[in-house]
Amino acid sequence: MSHPICYESLLSQAVQEIKPSGIRRFFDIAAQMKGVISLGVGEPDFKTPWSVRQAGIRSLEASKTWYTANAGLQELKDEICRYVKRRFSLEYSPLDETLITVGGSEAIDMCIRALINPGDEVLIPEPCFVAYSPIASLCGAKVVPIPTRAEDEFRLTPQQLRDAITPKTKLLIFPFPNNPTGAVMRREHLEEIAAVLRETSIITLSDEIYAELTYGESTHVSIASLPGMAERTVVVNGFSKAYAMTGWRLGYALGPAPILRQMTKIHQFAIMCAPTTSQYAAVEALRGCDGEIERMRCTYDMRRRLVVDSFNKLGLTCFEPQGAFYVFPCIRSTGLSSEEFCERLLYSQKVAVVPGDAFGECGEGFIRVSYSYSIEHITQALRKIGIFLQELNENPAQGDTRHEG
Repeated sequence: MSHPICYESLLSQAVQEIKPSGIRRFFDIAAQMKGVISLGVGEPDFKTPWSVRQAGIRSLEASKTWYTANAGLQELKDEICRYVKRRFSLEYSPLDETLITVGGSEAIDMCIRALINPGDEVLIPEPCFVAYSPIASLCGAKVVPIPTRAEDEFRLTPQQLRDAITPKTKLLIFPFPNNPTGAVMRREHLEEIAAVLRETSIITLSDEIYAELTYGESTHVSIASLPGMAERTVVVNGFSKAYAMTGWRLGYALGPAPILRQMTKIHQFAIMCAPTTSQYAAVEALRGCDGEIERMRCTYDMRRRLVVDSFNKLGLTCFEPQGAFYVFPCIRSTGLSSEEFCERLLYSQKVAVVPGDAFGECGEGFIRVSYSYSIEHITQALRKIGIFLQELNENPAQGDTRHEG
């Protein structure tokens, strides 16, 4: 008789303790229903620019399908360094301060793994992208959430940062422009944060994947561009959001050579190199698609203003986000929790949005709505949300509205 297998005793305890993504649960429910209108996915609805697709096709036709160097194509690294200098006043060496990764997510993972020892503390302003905390936990870090507030426009304040720092603090994850709130940190806010960090040896992981998607008169400013911050910051960016290249899975990290060297070592053993075809396509994106970025950004801006105005008119207070392509309206006036609101909306009107607490406990009382969809799609969803809110007002104690979809 074979010995029975107890998988719970074999699997990593750290992995088992990680909670599944709060986003996925609603997508899984929606996937089982017909006719769902989703405002939940953070993915551009634009096609990858044709010139970028052509560059990828040309590389395939030329049989450029071998591994690249572990750190990436030299041509692409050179182009990235020219791009970030031109757009964000950042200066990095393409030789030892630049690493091409499988999306920005791999860069985040490697940065955390290269820096964290068990017991180190990682500061994470919340609400935020769902991956930071699980990755840090897998490394044995103590995750220290810093709740940001709607009254501060979801910015990290210098006092909040000072209060969270201890002798064990190793890393600050800096997620701006922010997913899910759309919050940004303008230069005057960054200078206050940098003044605190320069007094410490804390490293900042600055996730700037939405850097090209900011609105208003001021463009994105990287914290790494401020005096004394480049040597204590790893910048993560990529091609998914700005260039509508989510499926190409390509990102990059920029930072001090000693940190990048260790990140490259992890990348070397875990991944080998980023997709070769994607790297050739990305060279064209950086060289020739500034106009495409601006076209998409202007379209997002129009949608942003429509969605913010609509939620405020519906009675769900929504501060005006200045970055990314999300709004984060407050639903506390309905008396429902974030999960209750999203589930009842889904079953009642077949509209899928994401509960705010999926992005941290301080997101309770909010929902995340993406406007990376067509105006027609957004307008139809907003109309149905309005019907749902009217139903709630007429019968606030109504029971379960679920029905078969």
